Amino acid sequence: MGSISGTDVAQASVVNIPIVDLGPFSSPSSTAEERRVAAEALVRACRDVGFVYIQNHGVSQEELDEAFRVSKNFYDLPREEKMKAPHPPGWAVHRGYSWPGLEKVSNILSKTDDEESVKQLREVQDFKESYEVGSDNNPNQPNVWPPGDVMPEWRPSMTSFYWTCFEAGKRILRALALGIGLDEDHLLGYHSGDYNQLRLLHYPPIPAEAVEGGKFARMPAHTDWSTMTMLFQDDCGGLQVEDPRRPGEFIDAPPIPGTLVMNVGDLLMRWSNGE
Repeated sequence: MGSISGTDVAQASVVNIPIVDLGPFSSPSSTAEERRVAAEALVRACRDVGFVYIQNHGVSQEELDEAFRVSKNFYDLPREEKMKAPHPPGWAVHRGYSWPGLEKVSNILSKTDDEESVKQLREVQDFKESYEVGSDNNPNQPNVWPPGDVMPEWRPSMTSFYWTCFEAGKRILRALALGIGLDEDHLLGYHSGDYNQLRLLHYPPIPAEAVEGGKFARMPAHTDWSTMTMLFQDDCGGLQVEDPRRPGEFIDAPPIPGTLVMNVGDLLMRWSNGE
């Protein structure tokens, strides 16, 4: 896969997820034209595919390595230790540790939310675990932290990484706004940094036949409700993207060193009038 410019993205095959370089949004020597070309490349990729690899996103490899290291240390803990920072009951607050089977991801909206519909949906469990972190300034989503004697490095490390990711997000939001034809800071006015979500995901080992036989799933196909999602992968892979021109067919999105994968969320789709 090669880097794709603003003039190339529209012609790119959808089986190849575009790669866009946002370097012009970090270099003070970049010209307005260079920023515009990069911004339009990003928007074209978002419109034509919905997913895009981003180079020069602003999160260093050292910071990513540290985040993955700390995350692994947490997931290597015994379950009883992880359960000392449990996800709160119910669906409203997304913080803390979610154990395998707690969350069920679905793109099916039930009009009734009756118990039978929920029961049928949960017959195939999602076999994964996650930990969700946010800003301590968000009164509606209070953080849930492991006790200091369980994992003292978790809170400072993940708090720092949360704000590092927001700085990268600001770069992408500026490019999106400019590429759509708005003032570069337009979308930033709606993103304070206090209402984002950092999610650390882990997929424990499971026999292949348990997934192939339909007893368990990993993360079923879905859209994200947010403005956008920035996804950092390790070297395991597994991410797939539905082909927008061939519904039901999925494209592998393997890890590419030095990039993140960004996808459009439902909110950005609405804000841009489906653009």
